[in-house]
Amino acid sequence: MRNYTTEAEPTALVAPWLEPLLPELLEFRRDLHAHPELSFQEFRTTDRLAARLEAAGLTPRRLDGTGLTVDVGEGPIATALRGDIDALPIIEDTGLVFASKNHGVTHACGHDVHTTTMLGIALVLQRMHEQAPLGATVRLIFQPAEETMPGGAHACIDQGVLEGVPRILALHCDPRIEVGKIGTRIGAITSASDTIRIELSGRGGHTSRPHLTEDLVFALAQIAVNVPAVLSRRVDVRSGVSVVWGQISAGSAPNAIPGTGYMAGTMRCLDREAWHAAGELLDEVVHQVAAPYGVDVRLEHTRGVPPVVNSEHETAIIEASARAEIGENAVVLTPQSMGGEDFAWFLAEIPGAMMRLGTKTPGGEEYDLHRGDYILDERALSMGIRVLTAAALRAIRDV
Repeated sequence: MRNYTTEAEPTALVAPWLEPLLPELLEFRRDLHAHPELSFQEFRTTDRLAARLEAAGLTPRRLDGTGLTVDVGEGPIATALRGDIDALPIIEDTGLVFASKNHGVTHACGHDVHTTTMLGIALVLQRMHEQAPLGATVRLIFQPAEETMPGGAHACIDQGVLEGVPRILALHCDPRIEVGKIGTRIGAITSASDTIRIELSGRGGHTSRPHLTEDLVFALAQIAVNVPAVLSRRVDVRSGVSVVWGQISAGSAPNAIPGTGYMAGTMRCLDREAWHAAGELLDEVVHQVAAPYGVDVRLEHTRGVPPVVNSEHETAIIEASARAEIGENAVVLTPQSMGGEDFAWFLAEIPGAMMRLGTKTPGGEEYDLHRGDYILDERALSMGIRVLTAAALRAIRDV
């Protein structure tokens, strides 16, 4: 019997085990894509996963509401692997034969691939374990509600998914990296992300007499422009604090100053410490900018996620696995993203790393995430399974 965890540098070890499973996994991914579910509503997805894992002889543990975990192997846990299972409230516009059947909901972030990747890893590792014991345990976490703030990671951690786990690995689809390559980075690979909501109120009045009332629209404009500017001068510019507004609304007539107004946006930051500093400053800055205009301010600042900070050792495990499974040129340096990811909460507890999975067809169209027309190259599924399965086997050597 072959020992999968003691060979010095295994080459394409996982591919032969994956090949007979791949047609089924592709169909599984397409089924998930056709039946996307929003955060904390992933009941069908959870049921499908549980049924397939049980059919493979595994014993999944359902989490409260949605999501589940499953352990493969025996002995101490070598690593956990996390995949998120929820979709986005976006109308799909791909024209795919397996396009979303749930109008207004789609897997525009590739979570159907993340989910199926983790399922594939579980099935491959279980088959290996049945032939020759792995020597340790690998925990797969199928996490709900990554697309909400602050996300489903907290609920998973509260239910003990990290107990006894020394490290955790994950992946995220990247439509700017070609299929057959992965992107890695030591240190912060995403940014912190918060949500800001501001409501202003005043007496309202005629636009010909703004001095007799509170010019609420003008106050909104000043907050929109000056809050980002002030924060950029109060927080180290190298931390990349960015406040961008996605919603501003007020009024219904061109000659009437309204009595209420609303704005909302996000605050992102590349550095964890600066994220805390900017958050503490936000309330002060918003109220100081609004103060000269006499409006009442109601600020709701929802802490989202800190940056995902990849540890050096776990990043090295992923990179070595990618080179062994896919090729020496499989790894590219990925820039730090301004996007947020609640995988960061797992990394606040234990070391780990997230890789970027290339989903772009070489020479093909370049898409972006969170768009209704996002189409990925399905060959990426095989790459993700192979790399992270190999990474799990390497992690077993550390036990």
